[in-house]
Amino acid sequence: MSEHGNPISDVMAATLQKLREMLDVNTIVGEPIRTPDGLMLIPISRLSMGFASGGSEFGKTPKVEGKNNFGGGAGAGIKMEPIAFLVVRGDNVRLLPVGPGPVSTLDRVVDTVPDVVDKVIAFLDQRKAEQGDKEEF
Repeated sequence: MSEHGNPISDVMAATLQKLREMLDVNTIVGEPIRTPDGLMLIPISRLSMGFASGGSEFGKTPKVEGKNNFGGGAGAGIKMEPIAFLVVRGDNVRLLPVGPGPVSTLDRVVDTVPDVVDKVIAFLDQRKAEQGDKEEF
């Protein structure tokens, strides 16, 4: 029995300890996968978890004074689903979703922002290079 005199605390502590052993940061952000061409893929997952515990005491045990009959249990459920990959190539990082595409117009706009930013930066770099070439003449 636990130091608090409540057996359900022991059941909950044991269950939570087992959950801690199963979960770590590598469960959410997976180990990087490197390809021969220098691309790195980092899997990202969603983790959902539920936990329940309960118990009851059934009165005094007639044979052993001071001891209570206790019945209890605990359980947990974990669901892990892949949601995206971080794709790293050099200094370029992109999020590649695994699930269905955007549903609303706002979702589509948010999804296209990284591409637009990359194109604007490339355009500005090109203009800067062209102006640098003109200044040399």
